[in-house]
Amino acid sequence: MSDFEGKVAIVTGAGGGLGRSHALAFAERGAKVVVNDLGGSVHGDGASDMADAVAEEIRAARGAAIANKASVTDREGAKSIVDDAVSEFGTVDILVNNAGILRDKSFKNMTLDEFDLVLDVHLRGTAYVTKFAWPIMYEKNWGRIVLTSSTSGIFGNFGQSNYGAAKMGMLGLMNVLAIEGASHNVRVNCLSPAAATRMTASVPGAQFDASSPPPGMNPGLVTPAVLYLCSEDAPSATTVHASGGRFSRIQTFTNEGITLGTEATYEDMLDNINDVMDMSDATAFDPLNRRRRRAS
Repeated sequence: MSDFEGKVAIVTGAGGGLGRSHALAFAERGAKVVVNDLGGSVHGDGASDMADAVAEEIRAARGAAIANKASVTDREGAKSIVDDAVSEFGTVDILVNNAGILRDKSFKNMTLDEFDLVLDVHLRGTAYVTKFAWPIMYEKNWGRIVLTSSTSGIFGNFGQSNYGAAKMGMLGLMNVLAIEGASHNVRVNCLSPAAATRMTASVPGAQFDASSPPPGMNPGLVTPAVLYLCSEDAPSATTVHASGGRFSRIQTFTNEGITLGTEATYEDMLDNINDVMDMSDATAFDPLNRRRRRAS
């Protein structure tokens, strides 16, 4: 039997691209799906019935799905996504936070409104929906949550200070929630995806049509990582990168450093800067066990 048979999954931003792929995959494996999407443009403008179309696609394939067209940036809207899942299907087991927009500009040319808007959708929107799903999962001792990060935040990308800040924020949120959820079997992970979608097609320099993704960039090649991160045996506090059928793990590493004592000065640090900066013997940090460990 599928890990997802009978589970109730919410996927935000599921009207197209990655979210649609995730929603269809859960439904195909027996999950009941709440398809959330405001239906706006990649810049966050407007609204449409994209969520309805995907929910109908699932039902046409004899799956179970409902549509929700609330904005994740609105607290009541975020609550309605979870409320709809409980009202229609009785609970929430899985939450995939996928909704997002872009407002790409160099930091010099970006307005503060453009900065705030992207953080509102990606980071605050993720926190809002997760906040309303959290007590349900916590109380029944089972939950799987995926936050969608990006290499634009983890490693950086020109012209995406707002997007990068939000996406790196996902790792911090994941680490804390994974710790808080561990005692109640609520596992929280990050996905770092790369695929041809409406959003990535809008990035300056992109040379593809999202309606006809180039070979190897289909959103469906990312979805296996999401399914794994939501499975019965899912890890927690783990970031998986998925692109074109290639899957890898991203971790935080730290070195041993050096202890200079309570009288340490700037000059003392400079004298030992090689020991401070040397990463040749660095090890991975495990947030769940609060310690450094050799990567396995």
